[in-house]
Amino acid sequence: QLQFVESGGGLVQPGGSLRLSCVASGFTLDDSAIGWFRQAPGKEREGVSCISASGFSTNYADSVKGRFTIFRVNAKNTVYLQMSSLKPEDTAIYYCAAKPMGFHTCGNWESPSAFDSWGQGTQVTVSS
Repeated sequence: QLQFVESGGGLVQPGGSLRLSCVASGFTLDDSAIGWFRQAPGKEREGVSCISASGFSTNYADSVKGRFTIFRVNAKNTVYLQMSSLKPEDTAIYYCAAKPMGFHTCGNWESPSAFDSWGQGTQVTVSS
């Protein structure tokens, strides 16, 4: 099974920025579409963004469009989520996930069941 390590979370004031990283170990990321999800206390896990294996196609939840940017550096085996203009409602644990190897596109990306490998998550807290 694929393994990821997420990092970059923390406490930030409203309006601030954070960059989350998702580093793969033991495999190369460039054969899978990668998604970011988040889960707030008492809520279901929701899709935040997805990027195709090539990096040429991206998708975003309406709640983060214009504020978050997903990108990947395959040479570093890393996918990033740049988050700006953060709001208290962005507070959650953020997870990266990979589609099965060979699944290069983000079809059905908002469904967690479309992804079969998950990281442990990183906490993002937006508060003054």
